Parts: sequence; C-alpha cells; structure tokens
Amino acid sequence: MTETAIEAAALGKRFGRRGKWALRDCALKLPAGHVCAVVGPNGAGKSTLLAVAAGLLKPTEGALTVLGTHPTEARPRLAYVAQDKPLHPQLTVAATLRLGRELNPGHWDATVAERVVRQGDLDPKARVRSLSGGQRTRVALALALGKRPELLLLDEPMADLDPLARHELMGTLLAEAAENGTTVVMSSHVVAELEGSCDFLLLLGAGRVRLAGPLEDLLAAHTLITGPAGALTGLAPHTVVESRTTGRQLTALLRPAGPLDDVWQTAAPSLEELVLAHLRSPEAPALLLDATATKEAAA
Repeated sequence: MTETAIEAAALGKRFGRRGKWALRDCALKLPAGHVCAVVGPNGAGKSTLLAVAAGLLKPTEGALTVLGTHPTEARPRLAYVAQDKPLHPQLTVAATLRLGRELNPGHWDATVAERVVRQGDLDPKARVRSLSGGQRTRVALALALGKRPELLLLDEPMADLDPLARHELMGTLLAEAAENGTTVVMSSHVVAELEGSCDFLLLLGAGRVRLAGPLEDLLAAHTLITGPAGALTGLAPHTVVESRTTGRQLTALLRPAGPLDDVWQTAAPSLEELVLAHLRSPEAPALLLDATATKEAAA
C-alpha cells in the first residue's frame, strides 16, 4: 500500500467553459489508513471531489493522484459509492453480489458482502427495484466492502438509513476498514455522527479547502472561549474564527497565539462546533495540517 491515499495540487473542476467552478485551487494530502470526513454545505464541491478521485470526472486544472497514481489506474484498488447508489434494478440481491464477484476476480470477499446484506434481513431473491432506499444503500455498501478496496469513497452513504441502521452499518464499515487497513473518505451532512468515526477532517467551502488535517490536531489548534462582550478587542493577537454576542456575554472560536487573559473561560470545541463556526465564517483563514508541519493559508 502507498503512504498517501489522495493528493491534490491546484485542483480545479468547472462544468462547461463558462460554468461555475465546483472546485478551485484545492490542495490536500490524505495519508493512507485514515477515516476521513468530507464536510461542507451544499454546493461546496464534496461530490465533485469524490467523483474526480474515483476517476469519473477529469480535472479542469491542477492534478490529483490516488494511491500514488492516476485515478483511472487506481480503480481496481478502490471502491466508490455514489449518492444515488446506482444498481441494476432488475437483478436480485444474490445476483448483484454474484456480479460483484465476477467483476472483481481474485479480490472478492463473499463473506463480508453477504454479512452486510444478512444484517439487514434482506431477501436474497428480492429484486433491487423492490428495495427501499436504505436497503439499496446496504447492497451498495456490500458490493463496495466485498471488493476489499484499499480506498473506499463514500458520498453521503448513510442518508437513506434510519438512525439505528446507520449506527449499525457505520460500525460494520469501521470494523472492516480497521481490520483491512482500508482508507475511508466519506462525505456527510450528519456532522455530530462523524465525531466518533473519523480521525481526519476535510472541510470544503465554495469549492476550496477550508480545513484539512488530523481531527485531533485541528481540534487542538482551536479554543472555544466565553467572556464579557467588551473584551473582544483584547484578542487582537489571536485568529478569531467566529464570535457571537448574547447580552453581555461573548462566545468565540479562535486559534490562540499564546496565553489568554484570565477574563476568558476556555474549553475544547467539539467537531460540530468547529465545523459550524468555519461554515458560518467563510472569510476566516484556512488551516491545513499534515503530520510534520502546520500551514496557514489565506482564504
């Protein structure tokens, strides 16, 4: 396995010669072996980034490599589950899994695929067109995990599942990834559920990378503070990502550049607090971290 799962430099994607840029000047490096959450508002470029990584879209500018090579060359080593979960509607569940085995000779793990389907109490003889959205999601994930990929790309994979099924399937997904060293890159709108699942965060906004790095390091780089509203002027040395005033109290998320005055109460932010603050403040400077250095880039 390569040490880097996905790496992009000056990556841009525009649809049409005069269309809007879905991605622009994106730089990122995702080490292998991580579970990466890709978050951001609608239209931020999450689906486009995953489709480029899967080799389904070509960049308009810049470059992106997957597992150390071109995305199309890496296809045998990756699996991709799109939002619409495209499956053959006329096939049965059992026939769909057989198709997965035939398309991946030498790499198919029938035990894993069948276990994912069985946990959902799916009838192997049921045709895909008769399944609910959540059931189709389970079949699509069974196909992806059965391939035993080095890299698993998931675009809003759990959106069709009820909370219990989502929790169960996420547990299965993470257990399989940990056992096989699979790198998982997963976009999601359910930020709170990602906190106990991912260890790497990629936050996109308006087609650009806003945050990227190990989740623990990104959280450690920020501090949530509360104090008197009039004390905001004393935070000049620090990078204030977001500040909100309620009555006489001010709450702010910042990247501290040294000790804070005693007037402030400090706490570690949660993943949801970190993401929401940056989404509400798109003008805040980006923060890109890797294992060896910290890089702050202007928006």
